[in-house]
Amino acid sequence: MPEPKALTALLKRVEACRECEAHLPLGPRPVVQISAKARILIVGQAPGTAVHESGVPWDDKSGDQLRTWLSVSREQFYDPAKFALMPMGFCYPGRTAKGGDARPRPECAPLWHSQLSAQMPRVKLTLLTGMYAQAHYLAERRKKTLAETVKAWRDYAPEFLPTPHPSWRSISWMKRNPWFEEGVLPWLRRRVKTLLR
Repeated sequence: MPEPKALTALLKRVEACRECEAHLPLGPRPVVQISAKARILIVGQAPGTAVHESGVPWDDKSGDQLRTWLSVSREQFYDPAKFALMPMGFCYPGRTAKGGDARPRPECAPLWHSQLSAQMPRVKLTLLTGMYAQAHYLAERRKKTLAETVKAWRDYAPEFLPTPHPSWRSISWMKRNPWFEEGVLPWLRRRVKTLLR
């Protein structure tokens, strides 16, 4: 069954977006996976260089870690009828002076997120990976730190689930916060399994 015409037209507009082109060192290449059939929405940060190159969301080590957290295969993850993948910034934002990836461009989420979310009526769980997604979607409901926000996950479930961003930095974060692996991930895996039936 084809996607609704409104969503197809909207995705063409997203693909053609040049709103912040002047600030993108590698040029615009919006990377999203959206379907009206999706049951789970994952809101990330912004594509890294590997994702910019491939055009496939979460096509890197962070994606491998995320799929481990979800306990899903690549095939399941890249099935748009199951997962919608929408970062806070759709294009690679460049690097900071310290060498890490720059923060997501601020134009994307206000411009596109509500329009795209309106085209995904079947979404039952939105995973908020990292502080940028949590700031946008939870606003004043989030806590002072990322760890406190994630620890208070029951306050946001079952609609939202805040998590750290699944980058290499999350390995040390998880060691400092063992409750995430012991309590949050089992709930997440059960919820995902239920929604994918």
